[in-house]
Amino acid sequence: MKNTVVVSLIGTQLDYVGKRVDKWAKWRPNVSLCSQEDLIVSQLHMLHDNHSSRLANNVAVDIESVSPETNVSLHQVNFRDPWDFEEVYAKLFDWCQEQKFDTDQNDYLFHITTGTHVVQICSYLLTESRHFPGRLIQTSPDHNNKNKSIGRIQIIDLDLSKYDQLATRFDVEHQEGKEFLKGGIETKNKAFNRLITQIEKVAIRSQDPMLLTGPTGAGKSQLATRIFQLKKKRSMLKGTLVSVNCATLKGENAMAALFGHTKGAFTGAVKSRDGFLLRANNGVLFLDEIGELGLEEQAMLLHAIENKTFHPVGSDTPVQSNFQLIAGTNRDLKQEIEKGSFREDLLARINLWTYELPALKDRKEDIPVNVDYEIDLFAKKTGHRVQFNKEAQSTFIGFSTSNEALWSGNFRDLSSAITRLCTLADSSRITVDDVEEEVERLKRAWNPSGQQSTNNILYKYLLKEQVENLDTFDANQLRYVLDTCQRHNSMASAGRELFDVSRILKSQPNDSSRLQKYLSKFGLKWADILAKS
Repeated sequence: MKNTVVVSLIGTQLDYVGKRVDKWAKWRPNVSLCSQEDLIVSQLHMLHDNHSSRLANNVAVDIESVSPETNVSLHQVNFRDPWDFEEVYAKLFDWCQEQKFDTDQNDYLFHITTGTHVVQICSYLLTESRHFPGRLIQTSPDHNNKNKSIGRIQIIDLDLSKYDQLATRFDVEHQEGKEFLKGGIETKNKAFNRLITQIEKVAIRSQDPMLLTGPTGAGKSQLATRIFQLKKKRSMLKGTLVSVNCATLKGENAMAALFGHTKGAFTGAVKSRDGFLLRANNGVLFLDEIGELGLEEQAMLLHAIENKTFHPVGSDTPVQSNFQLIAGTNRDLKQEIEKGSFREDLLARINLWTYELPALKDRKEDIPVNVDYEIDLFAKKTGHRVQFNKEAQSTFIGFSTSNEALWSGNFRDLSSAITRLCTLADSSRITVDDVEEEVERLKRAWNPSGQQSTNNILYKYLLKEQVENLDTFDANQLRYVLDTCQRHNSMASAGRELFDVSRILKSQPNDSSRLQKYLSKFGLKWADILAKS
């Protein structure tokens, strides 16, 4: 049998009985703790401050009389302010670090009945983090017991794995959060699902900036909105979501729009104005296309993120705004830094949580469920339910998941296509003819000049004599590879499309390396493609 070792604080109110002779008729937490028939306390570490030394000694004497088996050790721990969370946690943490816990020989309990609520919370945190390697115990009066001094106890184990129902509830809550971020769409792409799983955790646990990258139309603004809605749903925010497309903030008005301005700050400023940052106070500020911001605005934004204060245009008085930033971009911000158009210190501050949203063509297995989602969305907007007939649905899904479907506008293209199909469908049924017409429309939109657009692509990257010395096979293959690369922001993304089948057979796909080696055969580098795209 292991020994039971308990850590407790003296209760300056509950443990005190003065000099009354009937003290044994009164419930006292620490005495009650050591009076239990089913719990033999071998060692009681009782913490007290310098003002409670006499009380602690008196309680120790009373414990010895009711439980001779209990060895009481008194420890002086002074809290200047027992309601100061930082001080209380630090001192209890230090006390735990000084102890030599032997879990092979002892069972450890932390008594949480005495002390302030702050002490109780800190006891919980230290136990849950295993800095105190035990469980919690609580004592309370037992009004059904004739001996009022004994009371009753309850042991609280923070190992959630033992509480299947509670653990399941947490799992369900996380699953609901992930489904919410995905708009209720049952996505199958493993990489995207992993990404959403982590975003859900970060959304409910962190207030730090988030950076969403990916091509235009990949769903950055929709995801930012859902992150805000999830935080609002969990009562983590009081403010609103303020969404700003930074590409629209140009010239002299950019600074005033973001940070606000005073009356008369510049010509036309007939009254003061709250900027976007102030409107996002206690909420979320989503800056889409953050790479479009000017360097001066970037500098002020960095200061506002770090200090939660900024100066409106024309004002010497700082304004406070406690906002969480979500930034979006389809640019490679590291390349923008090299060009001198983006601040390195700002990127360092906003990329703690960076997530690249994949293009629609990299999530082809998710296209069918997104088609269903768009049809349902059309019905909600218009009140008119439209469906594919079976053959039309097969035709559209077959095209949309093929290599012919470029989806250069990503989900915007898909949404537009479904909207057109639903609007033009007769008798609320989308036919094969409707689909074939839409497919031709999409092909023209993605490649307006037809095949001619790729005929000269080789001359764009190679010298004339290099092109003339290529075999027909190599010329056609390289033309296809270059055309594919031009549609992607990264070598990894282009590689995923080019090696979409063979990569599945590899335990560790090396798309970037394979593409890099292929391009090098022709003296090309990924940087050459980016520079000329």
